[in-house]
Amino acid sequence: MVCPACRAENRQGARFCKRCGAGLERACPGCGAPHESGQPFCDSCGLALSTAARSGSEPSGRGPEAPARSPELRHVSVLFVDLVGFTSLSETRDAEDVRELLGRYFEGAKTVIGRHGGTIEKFIGDAVMAVWGVPVAREDDAERAVRAGLGLVDAVSVFGHEVGAPDLRARAGVATGQVASLATPGEGLVVGDRVNIASRVQSVAEPGTVLVDEVTRQVTSAAIAYTEAGEHPLRGKAKPLKLWRAQRVVAGVAGSGRGSELEPPFVAREADLRLLQDLFHAVADRGTARLVGISGPAGVGKTRLVSELARYADGLSDVVLWHSGRCVSYGEGVAYRALAEMVRQRLSIAEDADAGEGAAKLAAGLERWVGEHEERALIGPALGALLGVTDPSLERDELFSGWRLFIERLSEHEPVVLVFEDMQWADDGLLDFIEELLSWSADHPILVCTLARPELAERRSEWPVCVPAGTRLQLDPLRDDCITELLRSVVGGVPDRALQRIVA
Repeated sequence: MVCPACRAENRQGARFCKRCGAGLERACPGCGAPHESGQPFCDSCGLALSTAARSGSEPSGRGPEAPARSPELRHVSVLFVDLVGFTSLSETRDAEDVRELLGRYFEGAKTVIGRHGGTIEKFIGDAVMAVWGVPVAREDDAERAVRAGLGLVDAVSVFGHEVGAPDLRARAGVATGQVASLATPGEGLVVGDRVNIASRVQSVAEPGTVLVDEVTRQVTSAAIAYTEAGEHPLRGKAKPLKLWRAQRVVAGVAGSGRGSELEPPFVAREADLRLLQDLFHAVADRGTARLVGISGPAGVGKTRLVSELARYADGLSDVVLWHSGRCVSYGEGVAYRALAEMVRQRLSIAEDADAGEGAAKLAAGLERWVGEHEERALIGPALGALLGVTDPSLERDELFSGWRLFIERLSEHEPVVLVFEDMQWADDGLLDFIEELLSWSADHPILVCTLARPELAERRSEWPVCVPAGTRLQLDPLRDDCITELLRSVVGGVPDRALQRIVA
């Protein structure tokens, strides 16, 4: 049995392709019911399935014509997003302005959906329909659809303020299940009950929210936090449908890196996160290096902010090479410890690995990430010295050159993120290396994030704007009302007056 999507051979009787996950059962384009190959009419709704059946006779000439290509059953997630308040906005703007605003919205929707691996099926007025699972199926398609919905709702809110329409909002609905599809890009739309459900779920969502059906919630709850949205009667459904409101992303794909159940919501840092997301996409899309220095007192939320960026990046369709390391204030070999921690992560070298094991994994890692033998000969000794698996006599310039070249070669595979924590303890040599990396590797997709307490400014007052691609992000303590909201989410049931006394 040949898969119509990727042409892979599958065993007879298989329902899904072993290579790409495409459904192998043929489906009626009218009702979605399965049918056999060559069957002229659907035995569920009577729709003609072949050219001969539709014409009512056998075509003349070269014998019977082959049946028209039949749709297949695919398991997909469908997203509908609609603008709320755009009609009233269009009544106060001239036609050219309206066309320009709608064009910007559609371009933004294409970007968000594309970054999350979705396919836009159609635009309907100011609504967007997108699908995940066609033409290629992934295990996390439903999660990507919900992430995209949350991203679009947030983007429209920001867009409304930018264009002088603060009441402009988006609402979204996601449904997951089987549909009928040709599974070929550009050849047609998915059809079936799930498409209708997604549209109707969107129609009952409040402005600025994302609602999903029960199937979607079940397969995405490891990474997305939900609250019950009640049961809603939907047109065409005999019984009310239980819906859920997507609150926020709480983990990486499939729940990876999820924090404690007591992790508080992400409050009052949305604008800061959008800045980091914009910087990340500038790096990935333009292929340029950027440095962002995040500064604030202990416990203000620097690590949480960057962890939210990591969760966001993990849900995108493109791979990101993420690294993190922490500076320490004392100990042996602390000068470049944070960078060594990152290299160990990339090369899978445990900190307690002996020199022989470390050298072997270093050689294997260089074979994987660095194509040229001559470059491996330059990088190997520098990384070996950093990791303590070799002890060559290298000058600082030689070390910096080898480390920088390794990071550049990583970035030629995928965008690279380097997160340095507790930079108030950083050795001056590490700060110098980061400056050199940003200067010499400016045309590589590398995002460097440094997290530091204000003490770093006492040593490097210009950090991080000491390099042209540097951005400073200052995090101030949360307002009392935001702290109260955090406490309420963690210790529910405590009277507001008691919470206010705690905060005060």
